[in-house]
Amino acid sequence: MTDSQPLISHLIELRNRLLKAIGCVALVFLSLAYFAQDIYQWLAAPLLDALPENATMIATDVASPFFAPFKLTLVVAFFVAIPYVLYQVWGFIAPGLYKKEKKLIAPLLLSSTVLFYAGVAFAYYIVFPLAFAFFSSVAPDGVIMNTDINSYLNFVLKIFFAFGLSFEIPVAIVLMCWTGMTSANSLRAKRPYVVVAAFVMGMLLTPPDVISQILLAIPMWILFELGVIIGGLYAGNDTAETEQAAE
Repeated sequence: MTDSQPLISHLIELRNRLLKAIGCVALVFLSLAYFAQDIYQWLAAPLLDALPENATMIATDVASPFFAPFKLTLVVAFFVAIPYVLYQVWGFIAPGLYKKEKKLIAPLLLSSTVLFYAGVAFAYYIVFPLAFAFFSSVAPDGVIMNTDINSYLNFVLKIFFAFGLSFEIPVAIVLMCWTGMTSANSLRAKRPYVVVAAFVMGMLLTPPDVISQILLAIPMWILFELGVIIGGLYAGNDTAETEQAAE
């Protein structure tokens, strides 16, 4: 009975932190719900700017004009609440970490948030204008590009998540180097394979167009190089601390 008490207390704390995270997302969603149409208009701006004259977006489903903006607003609410959600994650795992582990995990949680936002911003401000201009320019004669609002939403959300997750590469590399799964020198030796893998991942994670695939693969390669540099520094600091402790 005594052994089960810590487990029960951890489960209760996990439940409370999950409820706080969900409550934060719900609160942000309720705050943004009034602006749902404006948020969708902002998301649609890159496509609308690339559409030919007199072309508009359409709704092929009766309920799409109502549900699509609120679906987007819910996703935006989660994006906005990510720092608080990660804070709850940190609050749950921090008591079980050593001091050295806390020094690593806290910066990684912060940097992972910033990198995810950077990936989403890169997709919106760089990839979308180029990709949509390309799609519009290659439309066959007599074909008007009228995109369904729900299909467009699903498309951009996939791109957002693909770029947001891909920008987490440095965090993943630092963790692998720190835990000893690999080393910076080993990753440098595998650079040619990583470059090929980046372009393959770009092909798998993005729609079938060359522009978005290249615009995802190149940042993944750059982020890999950044992760190798930082991972080498973390591994070096960890080795230095171990030697100092042994002395």
